[in-house]
Amino acid sequence: MTLSLKQLLTDHQGSQHDLYADQINPQLVRVLRTIGFDKNYVRGHGALLYDADNNDYLDLLSGYGVFALGRSHPEIRQVLHEALDIDYPNMIQMDAPLIAGLLAKKLTRLMPDPIDTVFFTNSGAEANEAAIKFAKKSTGRNRIVYWDHAFHGLTNGALSLNGGTDFKRDFGPLLPECTMIPMGDIDALKKELETSDVAAFICEPIQGKGVYYAETQFYQEAQRLCRKYGTLLICDEVQSGLCRTGKMFAYEHFGIEPDMICIAKALSGGFIPIGALCYSKKIYHKVYKNMEECVVHSNTFGRNIMACAAGLATLEIMERDRLADNARIMGQKIMDGLTSLVDKYEMLSDIRGKGLMIGIEFCEPKSLRLKTGWKLIHALNAGLFSQMIIIPLMTDHRILTQVAGHNMDIIKLLPPLIIDDTHVNRFLNAFEDVVKQCHRFPGTAWQVGKDLAKAAIKNR
Repeated sequence: MTLSLKQLLTDHQGSQHDLYADQINPQLVRVLRTIGFDKNYVRGHGALLYDADNNDYLDLLSGYGVFALGRSHPEIRQVLHEALDIDYPNMIQMDAPLIAGLLAKKLTRLMPDPIDTVFFTNSGAEANEAAIKFAKKSTGRNRIVYWDHAFHGLTNGALSLNGGTDFKRDFGPLLPECTMIPMGDIDALKKELETSDVAAFICEPIQGKGVYYAETQFYQEAQRLCRKYGTLLICDEVQSGLCRTGKMFAYEHFGIEPDMICIAKALSGGFIPIGALCYSKKIYHKVYKNMEECVVHSNTFGRNIMACAAGLATLEIMERDRLADNARIMGQKIMDGLTSLVDKYEMLSDIRGKGLMIGIEFCEPKSLRLKTGWKLIHALNAGLFSQMIIIPLMTDHRILTQVAGHNMDIIKLLPPLIIDDTHVNRFLNAFEDVVKQCHRFPGTAWQVGKDLAKAAIKNR
């Protein structure tokens, strides 16, 4: 009897949280249930998710940026069906897959001139792991410099370059000779590079944790210093790349040309895992020195036909539909709308970002009544206030957003790049309603924070 996936899912619909808690990650399910995110989604289309009762949810998380083209894009689905139907030989391993070469050629045409070579991976973390290895071998050096607040993945090497302690705790020892510097501190970078033992300086041009970025002058001077001291400049564009910030890649905002560029997430179209390290033949020849070392770094699934087909279709749609332009236009509308609220609501502090990668930061209020509530919530848990924003956005307005990082009073927006004015207006109206409620103390919004704190204490 042939398995019917549709029937299997239909028969078990609604049991996903119990199954997940029993078999995979019970702590995550506890979190979802505590914050009211334990929804029963049954389909998604474009910028919207739908539950079993056909309620729509505006998805401003887009799978951490994976669904840049929206959910269930018909053209990518068609290409993937075609990739299955043509029955093309896949993952022979001792071959040179045509489709991988075609995707690599399309990718390198988007890169600075020196970048002409691609190593395909299954994720952004794996792309960053490859970059670490390639930097070390091609330079003959071991040390990597990275920024505070950085996030490059949770595998061992990438975790060694994590700018926070929350993910590192209890997983040491990690890679030695990794040095963290303050973000945007050119003097700190220069001090490290002057020792001439640094293989690479890696940074997210725009950081995912908090949506932080430095002044343009930093990036340009950092590139000059890297060239001077023989250090490779790696840009982690896993989240910020592929039209997300209003340009094809975020580094373009700052007028630099990295030696290596790591991409993933949006390249998949939301269907098949794929990532890539894009670099130069100059680096390649120092890593793959001879025929004996032709697979000195490799993987099993990185060049498979489904992943490469999704990547080819995604890039074609992004360029054809000018999604970088739409990200810039819609992002500016969101930021203009949010900025207009800053003077109106004292806890709303800063609106920053580029394109559709937006950070919304809150700060301690000046009025005594609100200050009392702020201090109370932060004394209970440093990360609670952001939850007081994202929870009512979900429960009252059916809008999915995310906290920008651990213990931050910042929420982040990563909408699909295909959003329009209707989606923008829906979010702005909902956001003001939620912020307005937070400026009434005591009130229902603050009760949400207290309830969360009680739940956290109970679950310890």
